[in-house]
This record gives sequence, C-alpha cells and structure tokens, in this order.
Amino acid sequence: MGLGNIGLPGIILIAVVVLVLFGRGKIAGLMGEVGKGITSFKRGINEGSQEIEAETAEAAKDVTPADDKDKV
Repeated sequence: MGLGNIGLPGIILIAVVVLVLFGRGKIAGLMGEVGKGITSFKRGINEGSQEIEAETAEAAKDVTPADDKDKV
C-alpha cells in the first residue's frame, strides 16, 4: 500500500487520530509555530536578497579615476 492509495477516508481517519492524540489546543499551537517559522524564513530570504543586491550595487559603482572624470 503506497501513499497514493490513502484517499479521502484515510486522510479523515488520520486527522481524527491526530486530533484525539494531541487535542485541539496543542494542534492549534503547533500550527501557529509553523506559521511563525514560515514567516521568519521568508523574512530571512528577503533580507538576504536585499543584502546581495546592496553588495552588487556597491561593486558596480563608478571606478573611473578622479582625473579622468573631467574628460568627455
């Protein structure tokens, strides 16, 4: 029996067993923690990409020598 053969009745049975074992409060708290983790992960990725963009912009600044800038 593979995971593809579970079907809707199997998923409902698993959900009921988990609910009975852990209780509604614990499951709600766990889902809240999962949500916080996902939010933190997204924030970290966002900050990392902004940092990389800032470093790239810093490296792409004008590096022309000061005496050559006046020449057209």
